[in-house]
Amino acid sequence: MKKTLLIAGLLISFIGTAHAQESEYRTVFGSGRKVSHGAYGSLTFGYTSIDGRDALMSGMKGGWVIDHRLTLGFAGTGFMNDLRFTDKLSNEAVNMAGGYGGLMIEPIIAPFAPVHIAFPIIIGAGGVAYVNYNRWNYDSYSEPTVWDSDVFFVIEPGVEIEFNVVRFMRLAVGASYRHTSEVMLLNTNKDVLRGFNGTFSLKFGKF
Repeated sequence: MKKTLLIAGLLISFIGTAHAQESEYRTVFGSGRKVSHGAYGSLTFGYTSIDGRDALMSGMKGGWVIDHRLTLGFAGTGFMNDLRFTDKLSNEAVNMAGGYGGLMIEPIIAPFAPVHIAFPIIIGAGGVAYVNYNRWNYDSYSEPTVWDSDVFFVIEPGVEIEFNVVRFMRLAVGASYRHTSEVMLLNTNKDVLRGFNGTFSLKFGKF
């Protein structure tokens, strides 16, 4: 009888302990706790150097924020300013126009801290071309002439310092390196689009 009561007592004690720790129960595939989900969109502005010339960039990115610590989404960037070349084609001055985009993976370290770090990585593709806009004027318009163009693959790892301004807004300052496949354009280095970027972003959403 005493043995039975002892076993019953131990069983009740075990069940009580298990119930008390239910919120901390862990499995191979997860912790068992509720995972938070959110999303954000952002405007990004940046500076880079292309073929020895200063270039301004602008773009958008955003995605699904998983448990505050990982964003899966998409990003796209284009060249904003006038990249003008006179040494690519004989008797022609051409502008370089281009952009790229693709999948974005962004781990976030210490997201609840007022200032923290994120590591965005963009994997995708883009296009670039030499274009002549000289045939446009205010009286008439004709389509720009594309003298040469190519497509490329890109992977761009980066790091950002994020500031939690308010609950729905973050400000980020960062740097990244744009690594592309070889670009085949007339009289142009094949690595012309490879280089470092400095960026500034405004992010809005549920983090």
